[in-house]
Amino acid sequence: MSATPPSNSDASDQSTSMSDSEVLALLQSLRRKEGVWVEWATACQRLQKEGYTPQQIFEETGFEPIQQNQIIVAGQVYNAIAKGEGMDAVEHHFRQRGSDILYEFRILNQPGRVAAAQLSLDKGLDSDEAHELAKAVRDYTRLTAIPEGFAPLDQHPGDAIAYYYWKLARLQSDLQARSRLIAQGLRFAESASARSAIEKLLTDFTVFKSRPAPLMPIYRLDSEEELPRIVPVAGQLPLEVDAFKTVPIVEEEEPFRIVKFSGTGAWIPLPGWQTVLSAEDPVVVLAKTHQLPLPQTSATENVLVLIDRAQRQWNADSYFLVDTDAKLHVQWTDEPCSETILGRVVFMLKARRVLDEESIKDLWQFEE
Repeated sequence: MSATPPSNSDASDQSTSMSDSEVLALLQSLRRKEGVWVEWATACQRLQKEGYTPQQIFEETGFEPIQQNQIIVAGQVYNAIAKGEGMDAVEHHFRQRGSDILYEFRILNQPGRVAAAQLSLDKGLDSDEAHELAKAVRDYTRLTAIPEGFAPLDQHPGDAIAYYYWKLARLQSDLQARSRLIAQGLRFAESASARSAIEKLLTDFTVFKSRPAPLMPIYRLDSEEELPRIVPVAGQLPLEVDAFKTVPIVEEEEPFRIVKFSGTGAWIPLPGWQTVLSAEDPVVVLAKTHQLPLPQTSATENVLVLIDRAQRQWNADSYFLVDTDAKLHVQWTDEPCSETILGRVVFMLKARRVLDEESIKDLWQFEE
């Protein structure tokens, strides 16, 4: 049994706050299963914070990773219950046993956990029944209004799961199954009005068919190009240098490249091409073709110029955005540039050319 965790990337970055003797005491306590499960949960959590992985704790103590997770999560639920008023009996009971039941209540908020714990103790529920209770309480708290005949959760917690069985019974055409659900509803109903609503199902055999939920339209992005990069737009040439310099640096949040910003500004999505993703500090400048060092044609087009402000080192193979008398210009020189370089031109982009813009709006048109 080691006093310090075996070397790993996570542990090496953490400073140990407990002494070796304290760590050994926790490991020994877990190995001997001293105390109650709440204390085991605390010990596992402390060891994990010290850099021990669940697998390392298992090898040292025999507590499997799945068991560690269960008691740690159940311990968090237990702490929420301990904060509830008048919960001494419930707290005392679950401190000794029932971590598997409290684990089921992890999906509930603090009032829901308190209500579910009290109800599970009163009714002597097992973990499977606690699982049903947790779902019922969660759905009950999400309702926009308390169902007619049933009481609020803080007044009669049992009405929440009674309502759950009432709904299931109304959907059931098989009389035997329907009767079992009605019996379950009556078992948990606490208010007189809830019991009355459930008892009506004993003589009313109307079956209410529920509409199944529609399939969720889920898609997955398969390529980088399908996920655009959001780039700030400095403005349209001619443009002051200060307007370009004050454009904020964009920080993207993965996995969907979400961009957050405050204030006003213009933004544009660009395809996830490699050259776009490689730009460290990209900024877009809008221009017309006659404002750029391009072969001039009779027609003038709007152009999007992507600038990487992080690349300000001159080279003869690139165009650069430069400061010329406090104005922005795109230029190329075969010798080191004398003007202040503000960024390298990554590329210039023309808008997609559509011969008949109206035709693409009509879904019924197609090529023969």
